[in-house]
Amino acid sequence: VLLDGKVLVPRGFRHDSWINISELYDPATGNWTITASLNRARDLHVASVLTNGKVLVAGGIGDRDTESSAELYDPSTGNWIITGNMNYGRERPTACILKNGKVLITGAAFDDDMTTAELYDPSTGNWTLTGDMNYGREWHTASVLANGIVLVTGGADGNGIFSSAELYNPSTGNWTITGYMNEARFDHTASVLTNGKVLITGGCYGGWCNSTELYDPSTGHWTTTGSMNNGRVNHRASVLTNGKVLVT
Repeated sequence: VLLDGKVLVPRGFRHDSWINISELYDPATGNWTITASLNRARDLHVASVLTNGKVLVAGGIGDRDTESSAELYDPSTGNWIITGNMNYGRERPTACILKNGKVLITGAAFDDDMTTAELYDPSTGNWTLTGDMNYGREWHTASVLANGIVLVTGGADGNGIFSSAELYNPSTGNWTITGYMNEARFDHTASVLTNGKVLITGGCYGGWCNSTELYDPSTGHWTTTGSMNNGRVNHRASVLTNGKVLVT
């Protein structure tokens, strides 16, 4: 969601090919319009709205295999420009905006160590490696807590699915293990609630599940909460203005 309320969709895959088309949705009119195309066709990438209003797209997979490239969309011009390459090509990584405005990218570095993480500095356009996670992951989540610490949960590697979770401290660049979830999960959702707790939904080992759980940053512990009506994986969760969470 851009600062003007419009929604940017940098497209990825259609039928049997990667595409670089980008579209804008205007909630005021309900209409979609085509905007400038990405410089690289890609899928399984991440997109983040920076504090300056530009959108950073990084990684993914395209016709050149796993991408380390990144680019910026400028809503004021409607154009994409190439920015610095990541240190590793990544498919299905996570991205989150830290309180200092930098972007933390974690995991999913194929053919390399999936424990790696790196930081993008919008003021320079450069990437720098930061501390490695304790576990290599893809299909995981990353959430910025109220205190600025980043919580990474679950995910998978070539050997299985994780219930583990860990915390990244931007001031030190280090990761520490925190409490384990009650269930191993991948391709799940994580939502930071207005009370500071984190709600995890779906994505359990073995496929779709309807279970959910809450992480309490003050204790580092997880507790189960009410189950969804339907089991879900590869779904989306949004925190509404009234504090409730919409899962689709």
